[in-house]
Amino acid sequence: AANFAEAFDLELGSGIAVTVIALVFMAVVAAVNLRGVSEGVKLNVVLTCVELTGLLIVIAIGCWALGVGDGDFSRIVEFETGERNAVGGVIVATTLAFYAMVGFEDSVNMAEECKEPSRIFPKVLLAGLLITGLIYIMVSISAVALVPADQLGQGDTPLLKVVEAGAPSFPTHIFAYITMFAVANSALINMLMASRLIYGMARQGVLPRPFGRVHEKRRTPYNAIVFTTLLALGLILFVGEVPELGGTTALLLLAVFTVVNVAVLVLRRDPVAHKHFKTPTPLPVLGALTCGFLVTPFTDRNPAQYAIAGVLLAIGIALWGVNYLALRSIRAQPLDTKSSAD
Repeated sequence: AANFAEAFDLELGSGIAVTVIALVFMAVVAAVNLRGVSEGVKLNVVLTCVELTGLLIVIAIGCWALGVGDGDFSRIVEFETGERNAVGGVIVATTLAFYAMVGFEDSVNMAEECKEPSRIFPKVLLAGLLITGLIYIMVSISAVALVPADQLGQGDTPLLKVVEAGAPSFPTHIFAYITMFAVANSALINMLMASRLIYGMARQGVLPRPFGRVHEKRRTPYNAIVFTTLLALGLILFVGEVPELGGTTALLLLAVFTVVNVAVLVLRRDPVAHKHFKTPTPLPVLGALTCGFLVTPFTDRNPAQYAIAGVLLAIGIALWGVNYLALRSIRAQPLDTKSSAD
């Protein structure tokens, strides 16, 4: 909401206006989600292109600075880690940078919406990871070359500092619009994924079956969409700014990825009738060891993150208990066997 207001030069005199904008925005996202997955994905592609434009502008400015001799590209090979050694610096940086790659795991929830997912999905997922990693590396090179690292860490708009340093005459106000689209894109894709996750869990009997029902015409999981939207609205209304939220999210996901990598090794013992992607054994072993280590306090993680994670886990266990009791009380109901795909 704040990005929306900045983009359109609106004056928000109180938090009420910001909250109203956020609620209206989530209602629009829910409408797109109810309309269908194909519409949501198409809109996601458009918003992603807009979001990518902002990163490409930064990369282009870095290339321009390199061509005209501006900037100090020798900073790219500097390895200043302060009181830590080289290995410690890399580990701490990895725990921080991991948050930038969060989100790819959500695409698994949409795999059943694809045609031939066993053949197409692994290639697309790996290609997306490689392309994103390459773009992030190029942005990092441009940023460090044009602005010293200690200055990049100050303030909330480091990329604007890069643009102002490499191209002072560039109209930086357009980044307010790009940021608005980026936030909208994140909200849209997360709500799409969350509703499909609830739907899939209901289909497998983990959650109450009504969450697995789909609309007769649109084939969208309407109960799951309404539930996740109400949950998001509740968070907007009743949950304030949570300290260390980004670090806590990364901590919990690293713990989840540790379990997932171990599960890969266990589940591959089960025979699969159809042709499917199979990762080399050393990769899940390395993934489990790496993610498990990054969860430990040896990475200089803020202790507050463990406390917040513990509270969230306690809430999750409580909700699991409520869900378990609900499943026992709900009668077995026939469920539509058609796919939720459009």
